[in-house]
Amino acid sequence: MPRVAPFEAHHQRYETWFEKHEAAYISELLALRPFVPWEGRGIEIGVGSGRFAAPLGVQVGVDPSPAMLVYAAARGIEVVEGTAENLPFAEDSFDHALVVTTICFVDSPAGMLAEARRVLRPGGRLVIGFIDRESALGQDYLAHQAASEFYREATFYSADEVAQLLRETGFSIGTWGQTLTRPLPEMREIEPLRAGRGQCAFVVVAATRG
Repeated sequence: MPRVAPFEAHHQRYETWFEKHEAAYISELLALRPFVPWEGRGIEIGVGSGRFAAPLGVQVGVDPSPAMLVYAAARGIEVVEGTAENLPFAEDSFDHALVVTTICFVDSPAGMLAEARRVLRPGGRLVIGFIDRESALGQDYLAHQAASEFYREATFYSADEVAQLLRETGFSIGTWGQTLTRPLPEMREIEPLRAGRGQCAFVVVAATRG
């Protein structure tokens, strides 16, 4: 079942996170920017409140939470209620797809990626941003998981696991990027995008549908 309840009940707290941790949010946004195409029709799977889709120029967003979709629509996103594992779109509908942190909330990451591949056109790009479980921040999230309304039922993945899921669902992996080296309470400045993976908490990977 989609893990909607925390986002429905605490949508205002969700929005406040981005204001409280502005440096981390902008760092993540800037890390994603080089990977998301400006041209073509794009979808964010798990669009949430549209905090990433809107500034990155992604036109369409799907999410199972009506409360989140209200925020996303207000940010100019064409919103559709639905789940990542059963996208309400025809095959070959999009040129690119974005998935930011959603992978830790879905029931089936493989199902989500298979659906992303289905709705992407041949050669379409999939961009995934996620918290690397093996990073210091990922380990901190795990340590305090029970106390978080949002992450209590989340499943975190390592970069290696995400890479394996992509390969198994028919994607060709392209470029990796990463950002966020400090714990959230200590983060006061925007951090740059670094190449590769393995040193930072927020990891971005671009892959292509074969």
